[in-house]
Amino acid sequence: MAHMSHGAHGRPPARGRRWSAFRQSPFWPATVLVLILAASAGLFAGSYTYSMADPTPRSIPTAVVGSYDQARGRAFLDGLEQALSASVKVHTYDTRAAAVGALQDQEVFAIFELREGGRTAVLDLSSASGASVAELLSEAAPAVGRKTGVQVAVRDINPLQEGDPRGLAIFYISLAAVIIGFVGAIQLSVNASSLLPFERILFTLAYALLGGFAIAATVDWLLGALDLPFAESWLILALTLFTSGMVFTMFNTLFGRWAMLPTWGLMVILGNPSSGGAVSWPLLPSPLGVIGRWLPPGASVNAQHTAVYFQGHQHVFPFLVLGGWALLSCAVFWTWRHRHPGGREKDAGAKDAAAAAADGA
Repeated sequence: MAHMSHGAHGRPPARGRRWSAFRQSPFWPATVLVLILAASAGLFAGSYTYSMADPTPRSIPTAVVGSYDQARGRAFLDGLEQALSASVKVHTYDTRAAAVGALQDQEVFAIFELREGGRTAVLDLSSASGASVAELLSEAAPAVGRKTGVQVAVRDINPLQEGDPRGLAIFYISLAAVIIGFVGAIQLSVNASSLLPFERILFTLAYALLGGFAIAATVDWLLGALDLPFAESWLILALTLFTSGMVFTMFNTLFGRWAMLPTWGLMVILGNPSSGGAVSWPLLPSPLGVIGRWLPPGASVNAQHTAVYFQGHQHVFPFLVLGGWALLSCAVFWTWRHRHPGGREKDAGAKDAAAAAADGA
């Protein structure tokens, strides 16, 4: 009998068959994951470095009151723009009260009140509007004043809370809500895959409400890092958790086991660096400063920031963004729920009960 050393016909497997066998093996998805994780690591580091490593002022909305149209006042504002290498978007107001109102509405980041024909100026900062922007202005304005012959006094009329000296606590609690939101949805998919669509939405809402309460209680009551308007902050955190969870559920419906890729890309690689939480929007690269307002992480930071530091001046826009993403995600999931990897037959419960009764008999 002839010796067959390579398969049934003595020939090595064809390249196409070897490739097909590799595609059917667990090594294929493992290899894909290795490549994806490596690319994600680079994107993750790159996105945060690009947006946060070297914050540069680009366009700072600033209120101006008083003798801003005098020669010395114009020279001071021009010098400030040159010192910052940025556009100082001047908004003029007839009274200081009107300018303070604009600051509370977060339309401007600071107020320059030029007095005595522009010979003196008072810079009213708002560290709560953006600690990084306030720090830049507090350093640049007196230096420019010395060069242009304007005596500048600096004061902070809306400081950060003592437990949040760098203004990062809101970013951290919003980040926690975003990440736990989609991690919770992942765990529901893995450990409670038989949930029906409506049940999945309800359980996502349940952990969102409890998780939001836990975050707010830990930061406010346990650590005392922030004095939160508790009910409003809890609502914002819960809405963030729910939205993040449903965004993953939507992508899981559309892309199956690869749902983590668009979720991570949207919420973490793009959403968190552009949220304005770690670096104020005027210091972010221009596209990120615009995009961030329309994504769930940015909307969450925006709403929470206003709730904590600008009480009584809350905006509806961030809630519309969070609610819009939540509604879109729920609608996509519900419309194509038959594609979601999970669920169970409607009569599964009855079958299980009947089987249990039979075993008992």
